[in-house]
Amino acid sequence: MELRSASANVSPSPVAFLGPAGTYTELAALLACPEQPHLHSQGSHPLVPYPTISACLEAVAVGQQQWAVVPVENSVEGGVSMTLDALWQLEGLGIRQALILPIRHALIGRASRLEQIEQVYSHPQALAQCQAWLRSHLPQATLIPTRSTTEELDRLQEQPSAAVIASERAATLYQLPVLACPINDHPDNCTRFWVIGRAPLSRSGQQGETSADPASPGGSHTSLAFSLPHNVPGALLKPLQVFAERGLNMSRIESRPTKKSAGTYVFFVDLENPIGQPYLDAEVVAALESIAETLKLFGSYPVHDLCKQGDLSQVAKALPSEGKARPT
Repeated sequence: MELRSASANVSPSPVAFLGPAGTYTELAALLACPEQPHLHSQGSHPLVPYPTISACLEAVAVGQQQWAVVPVENSVEGGVSMTLDALWQLEGLGIRQALILPIRHALIGRASRLEQIEQVYSHPQALAQCQAWLRSHLPQATLIPTRSTTEELDRLQEQPSAAVIASERAATLYQLPVLACPINDHPDNCTRFWVIGRAPLSRSGQQGETSADPASPGGSHTSLAFSLPHNVPGALLKPLQVFAERGLNMSRIESRPTKKSAGTYVFFVDLENPIGQPYLDAEVVAALESIAETLKLFGSYPVHDLCKQGDLSQVAKALPSEGKARPT
C-alpha cells in the first residue's frame, strides 16, 4: 500500500487518540492526515493519548487539541456509542477524514498454557468481537472490560494468570508474548475511524441558528445527526423522503437515546455524495432544517478503506514502535 506524507510546508498539529500506546485508534491516528485529508501520512503528527473517547473529543471542542481520532463503527459490533453521544452533546466538531482499518486481535499474556488464564482484559468491543473464541478456548476466564485495549497491558508483568486482547503491534510495543492470533470471530473484522476537528458545523432548525464550515474538505460521504418532534406520526419518514427524492443513498443510519426522556432519539446518518458533488446540497440541508427539531452537520469528507489495500500488518510494522506514550 502506498502511503503519501503531508507536504513539508505544513506544520503538523498534535492528534488526540484513545490511549495508551498500541491501540487501534493510535494506528489510525498515525495513518491520518487532517490537514490534507485526501492523503495518508505515516507518523507525521505528534500524538497525545487520552484515557477515554469522550476526553479526546472534549479536548478538541474546548480548543486544547486541534484534532482527534476516534472509532465510530465496527463491522461486527456496530456503532461506538461513546463517540456518537459525545458528537451530539459537544458543539463545533466536524469530520475531516474517515479511515477503515482491518482488525486482527491477539491474546497477549505470560501464561505458559491457556488453562492458567483466569482473567481477560480488553475494551468491551474487543471482548465482544472475540466472544466465540473465548467461550471455546478460555471458558474458565473472567472477562473484564477496560477503557481501551491496551489499558491493562502493564498488569501482565506481575500477573501471569491474566491476559489482554489487543493488537500484535501492542505486544511488540510492550515487549509481551502473543499467546494466540488472530482470535477475532470474523476474519473480515474492520473498524471505521473519524478524524475530528474544530469546525462550526452545527445547525439548529428549532432556534434558527445557522453556521457552516467553509473548510470542510468535501469527499465521498457526508455525516449528520438530527432529532425529531416527539410522538409525531411519520416524523422519521419525512427526512428519509428527502434523501430518497434527491437520490441520496444512506450508507448508515443509527439511533441513540437523547437522554432527555424515554422514547426520544437522535438519528445519525451517513450519506454517499453523488459523483461530482463533494458536498451536501444546500437544498437538502434546508429541507432537513424544516423537518428536524435539531440538526447537526458534521461535514463532507473522504473515506480511505485500508481493508481494500492489502495486509495492514505490514504497515503497522513500519510505524514507530519504540517507547510507550502515556496519557496526559
